[in-house]
Amino acid sequence: MMKINKIREMSSPDLEKELGELKTELFKLKFSLATNGLDNPMKIKDVKKDIAKINTVLTERKIAETKTSAQS
Repeated sequence: MMKINKIREMSSPDLEKELGELKTELFKLKFSLATNGLDNPMKIKDVKKDIAKINTVLTERKIAETKTSAQS
């Protein structure tokens, strides 16, 4: 699981890339679970949480960006 501080330090393009990788990993985990089972089903929950954290940080940045552009 990724720490929120580490996520906040990453640039937006890096976060977009990481988000894509996590979504791919989530798909693979769900596929493995459906076909032959997983060693650790909790991994799906962790990946979902990481995706949510990244989406939260990206949304916060977009909101902050629109606020600063609206004030100018």
